Amino acid sequence: MINSMTAYASALKTENTISVNVEIRAYNHRYLDIVIRLARSCRFMESDLKKLIAQRISRGRLEVKVHITDDSDEALAYTFDESKAEALNTILRQLKERFQISGDISLDLFTRWNGLIQSAENVPDEEAQFALTASCLNEALDKLIEMRRREGAFISDDFDKRINRLETYLQTIKIESQGLFSYYQERLKERIRNITEGMVEVDDARIAQEAAFYADKSDLSEELVRIKSHLIQFRKFTDSPEPAGRKLNFLLQELNREFNTIGSKTEKVCVSHTVVDAKAELEKLREQVQNVE
Repeated sequence: MINSMTAYASALKTENTISVNVEIRAYNHRYLDIVIRLARSCRFMESDLKKLIAQRISRGRLEVKVHITDDSDEALAYTFDESKAEALNTILRQLKERFQISGDISLDLFTRWNGLIQSAENVPDEEAQFALTASCLNEALDKLIEMRRREGAFISDDFDKRINRLETYLQTIKIESQGLFSYYQERLKERIRNITEGMVEVDDARIAQEAAFYADKSDLSEELVRIKSHLIQFRKFTDSPEPAGRKLNFLLQELNREFNTIGSKTEKVCVSHTVVDAKAELEKLREQVQNVE
């Protein structure tokens, strides 16, 4: 089954006072490239989250945002630096007396002082946080994979139409490339007549020998057999449950090489035109394969 590499998914899970929100954006990429954005306090789980993703996704660039909030009383607790507060209070009173400033020393002056009030140092329950985050990530991955499958179904339909066209072109080339001996025999006779204006007698034995040489040199049977085999293999890969993007890309390179060989070996205009049409179809397939996992 063909899967697209581009997709978006998100999930939200809450357990007790902890909430986890995961967003995943997937893009085309030659390999698997995972970027996870986590708060500094949650970096301990980054490696395990990447392993979890790699078990389910084989190719593409994934940008993952993980936002964790803890509304427990412990997480919302704050503390202040008492020694700094006393020192600040002393210096403010001294300044007030020294410059005879009237009025009270307000709390606002203390809250403006950097580092005076801080979040309480609470040790998070890493196991609980990771379990909930992993569950949320798996839910987001389920949605992402489903979206990639839906997009992949459209790509697969497009592949099927283009492979059908290539099979038609292959049949056309096969038909047009038959009777090469007679084709070259008549061409050689015509050339000799045009050059000599009918003044030289045509040696039929020599013409037959030359025609056989050109027909053998222009024989396309091996290329046609390989192209047919590659097209059959292409269909098998698109129906396989395994990721097929790299294999399909390789097959397209081989198909392009075979059609190039046919184009260089044939002198028949109709075959050359069919080769051009086939290569145009291959280029469209190549563009689509870049989107396949």
